[in-house]
Amino acid sequence: MIYHTNDTIVALATPNGSGAIGIIRLSGLEALSIIQKVFKGKDLTQQPSHTIHFGHIVDGDVILDEVLVSLFIAPRSYTRENVVEISCHGSAYIIESVIKLLIRKGARAAQPGEFTLRAFLNGQLDLSQAEAVADLIAANSKASQQTAMQQLRGGFSNQLKGLREQLVHFASLIELELDFSEEDVEFANRDQLKQLVVDILNILGRLIQSFELGNAIKNGINTVIAGRPNAGKSTLLNTLLNEERAIVSHIAGTTRDTIEEILNINGINFRLTDTAGIREATDTIEAIGVQKTMEKINQSAILVYVFDASQTTQKDLSADIESLKRPGMPMLIVANKIDLLTDEEVSELPALENVISVSAKEKQHIEELKNKIYHTAIKSDLTGDETLVTNIRHLEALQKTEEALSKVLYGINNPITSDFLAIDIKQALHYLGEITGTVTTDDLLENIFSKFCIGK
Repeated sequence: MIYHTNDTIVALATPNGSGAIGIIRLSGLEALSIIQKVFKGKDLTQQPSHTIHFGHIVDGDVILDEVLVSLFIAPRSYTRENVVEISCHGSAYIIESVIKLLIRKGARAAQPGEFTLRAFLNGQLDLSQAEAVADLIAANSKASQQTAMQQLRGGFSNQLKGLREQLVHFASLIELELDFSEEDVEFANRDQLKQLVVDILNILGRLIQSFELGNAIKNGINTVIAGRPNAGKSTLLNTLLNEERAIVSHIAGTTRDTIEEILNINGINFRLTDTAGIREATDTIEAIGVQKTMEKINQSAILVYVFDASQTTQKDLSADIESLKRPGMPMLIVANKIDLLTDEEVSELPALENVISVSAKEKQHIEELKNKIYHTAIKSDLTGDETLVTNIRHLEALQKTEEALSKVLYGINNPITSDFLAIDIKQALHYLGEITGTVTTDDLLENIFSKFCIGK
């Protein structure tokens, strides 16, 4: 994909389809002159930035619509170019007619993400902030919105910028040493460089570890509800969602396929999956359902194992727990149907780790279960100020930076000549630069911005 940044581009900035209003966005050197050709009202080329003007969009003698035009004069705009936004009525016909008219007058249709690409190329945003724009648009929970906003405001970028500046300082000193290699002088203090590398490696380690939580916040947390037939899994799903999403019956094996729904707990999306009961299947269809259950369990981040507290024996319970254990996957054990037990029987339930007693039917202790699910995934309260890695591209670049700096540390501890140290530091700087866009390629930019919507 080739981007021509000297053109004036146009696109619909609001969703496609009919609505109350539609916003058409122009950006580029000729944005003001193009809008003036079709606007009947004030002379927009003479108006100050950040002003709104009422008038009509006309095609010759034909009035297409009554509009409000907002002006953002370079460099005080999203793209740091002249930007014009036309708020018109949300008729698909009107929007299409206005865009076609603007193209005839000299604009061209924008490519996906081209407005944000121009913001990046013109220094308004760095690359990680530009990616945060897409994350913010796609945010579907409070936590994902907060994480994207923190990155958009430069929290992640500023942290990386500070690390990179310190590395650049030492890299320049080592390069200076190479210029005086015959004189055997040392400009870069090795102890200070070692301490800096250790400090940066600690920060990188925390950022890399944050990806698991950051990715979960961004994409939701896979949470599987599993157990034997008639344990009350579907009833529990319905109760958690507060709606009749799954069919509930006293007949064992009612759920044959998986049912997936989103449950938001404290701003985090959990992708709940209700599964077929785990047992020896009585027919082919049920066997497929049980197989799907096991596949979903293997893919889950959290397993909620539900058993019928009034029927399940200690032997069966232990066997189920043992068979469902997966390395690194937390399991919550839910003793369901306590409404069928006496208080004494409830107190005699097996004392297991991560167990909670509920009645899905009577909605007893459901809020406690939600809190348990939340704190199993989120170990501490989110404040919105944390720097969390949510992008796989960033994670890979951080891992490569960590690898390069580990080589630097090895070189310091096992005296290696300055030229080899310089190579490894340059590698670390390169990978850090890939995150913020200090280092870019056309393929990288196309891969990132082609995933944006047209009007952004």
